Amino acid sequence: MAVLALRFEGDPVLLEMAPVVERFDEGLAKLIRDMFETMYAAPGRGLAAPQVGVSRRVFVVDTEWKDADPAPMIFINPQILNHSEEKLTGTEACLSIPDKSYAVSRPSWVVMTWQDLDGNQHEGRFEGVQAICICHELDHLNGLLISQTGTLQ
Repeated sequence: MAVLALRFEGDPVLLEMAPVVERFDEGLAKLIRDMFETMYAAPGRGLAAPQVGVSRRVFVVDTEWKDADPAPMIFINPQILNHSEEKLTGTEACLSIPDKSYAVSRPSWVVMTWQDLDGNQHEGRFEGVQAICICHELDHLNGLLISQTGTLQ
């Protein structure tokens, strides 16, 4: 495993719509292992492939590891199926925009589908911090940064 170099605001890869993952192979598995190592080293709660210079629809999340046992989650080709009308506004930071934070509104819950490392389809509901983190990382796959969607704090 390796810690990958992060990409920062101003890098064009962060503004691209990441293409769908079609090959579920060892290369993808290695990317995901390296993304987890990079996320934990940063230290962050989520990391999208574009943040390490790879334009693919992949992100990893672990909202628990800083406060409890690690609970790593992998999302490949994620899509939101439904979300709450109720919004939560909170302060978010981003590994690609160091030393700044933004007030961002997110749904209080989301229902999404995604694939795992074997290409199997999953569906789940996420609430609170998990929903916020997932929406933040999904924005990266769509070429959006919190500096575009939030208010500088």
